[in-house]
Amino acid sequence: MTTARYRPTWDLALDPLVSCKLCLGEFPLEQMTTITQCQCVFCTLCLKQYVELLIKEGLETAISCPDSACPKRGHLLENEIECIVATEIMQRYKKLQFEREVLLDPCRTWCPSSSCQAVCQLKEMEVALPQLVQCAVCTLEFCSACKANWHPGQVCSPQENNLPITAFLPGETSSFYKSDDDDGPIKRCPKCKVYIERDEGCAQMMCKNCKHAFCWYCLESLDDDFLLIHYDKGPCRNKLGHSRASVIWHRTQVVGIFAGFGLLLLVASPFLLLATPFVLCCKCKCSKGDDDPLPT
Repeated sequence: MTTARYRPTWDLALDPLVSCKLCLGEFPLEQMTTITQCQCVFCTLCLKQYVELLIKEGLETAISCPDSACPKRGHLLENEIECIVATEIMQRYKKLQFEREVLLDPCRTWCPSSSCQAVCQLKEMEVALPQLVQCAVCTLEFCSACKANWHPGQVCSPQENNLPITAFLPGETSSFYKSDDDDGPIKRCPKCKVYIERDEGCAQMMCKNCKHAFCWYCLESLDDDFLLIHYDKGPCRNKLGHSRASVIWHRTQVVGIFAGFGLLLLVASPFLLLATPFVLCCKCKCSKGDDDPLPT
């Protein structure tokens, strides 16, 4: 990857301008960055914002070329990312990479203790079966399948089997180890099990991977709850994170949209009924014309 360096303006005036595919602006070559794998060129500022956004969202560990029509479908190398992002963003990227490696490795798992961030090794021959795992850092003994305290001779209970819905990332622990009032910043999507981090904002979450809407606190589906009635009762009452006025305004907008479509359909229905006979007549005439024998 080549990253531009700035030169005096009298030198830049002689250089041809290159168009950026993201912002459609034209810049001197010194302000552009070329991706090594695919040789696509973007302005350094746009590429920096694109990479930082993907890292902050935490869903991408292999950052692809921002051009959706890239013929080579190139990816940015680690040293290319390091050249354009801040140090703290790069540290987060490396952390996400490591967490994904552990998540995909069947022979490794995180210690479920909230005060421990150790990676524990599993026995390779018994990786498909629940096994005793002892953390080498905090000496906690837990079950590899349900992450609960080791229970020899007993199967994992249904409650424990549902625990992976919440996250097992370093520094975090599941609801099995937490009190009801404790709310961790990282959980898993109830539908596709992708890890999701919530820094702030309302409790209505939408997974960017599968577009599933759910409540952050109880993980109940909100796909069909357009009016957010879920937050009017039960344990999640008034936990949406918005003022009552904003909730009422949201519901007014939703009802207004449905009412508008209903009114439009009501107004258009008489015209549709009147037009139906003409459409049928035209079709009948066309079919009769096709059936008539050709003149000899």
